[in-house]
Amino acid sequence: MSIEKVAIITAGGSGMGAEAAKRLAADGFRVAILSSSGKGEALAASLGGIGITGSNQSNDDLKRLTDATMEKWGRIDVLVNSAGHGPRAPIIEITDEQWHTGLDVYLMNVVRAVRLVTPIMQAQKSGAIINISTAWAFEPSAMFPTSAVFRAGLAAYTKIFADTYAADNVRMNNVLPGWIDSLPATEERRDGVPMKRYGTSSEIAATIAFLASDGAGYITGQNLKVDGGLTRSI
Repeated sequence: MSIEKVAIITAGGSGMGAEAAKRLAADGFRVAILSSSGKGEALAASLGGIGITGSNQSNDDLKRLTDATMEKWGRIDVLVNSAGHGPRAPIIEITDEQWHTGLDVYLMNVVRAVRLVTPIMQAQKSGAIINISTAWAFEPSAMFPTSAVFRAGLAAYTKIFADTYAADNVRMNNVLPGWIDSLPATEERRDGVPMKRYGTSSEIAATIAFLASDGAGYITGQNLKVDGGLTRSI
């Protein structure tokens, strides 16, 4: 890279977020990681980056991450929004409080970080935002009700964002993983996938790395399914 590029990864202490951080670092990015456990700080240290212990449900913690990144490197080229796990229950048994938790976990985690990073990317006239969503955003499953509902909303948010900021060369896309090896494996789930296997966190990370790269410079507002053919509708 002719310019030292910088990536922020939220919820990046483990799973797909951590794999994305490692892959982007391997591709030459400086990385800043937010994690609610100490794992993000430890991973960032091993990658020569910045680690902040905090939550993507906190505007203050996200601002600490953004400010620390700008103070150290003066730019933010990529934002990867990962997430934890929201409430699961039969659809009519989910309480108001649980729905609000799902909103925080699966949609507001993106909205909060994007508010902070977008003006920086606008000023640079470049930037890529990649949100880790779910393969069930458009073919919802009763197994993951709050995830499916709010990530369908994330798809709408992403399209509006893309329309608004494409002229500034700031892109946003969603990666939609299916059954990934960071989840518990069952034979039934594996057999339901046309490829007859779980995907890997490294495959998701590779997809994120592509969307962060110059090679994806003409891609914005999209929802890219990485699920072994499990879901195939538009």
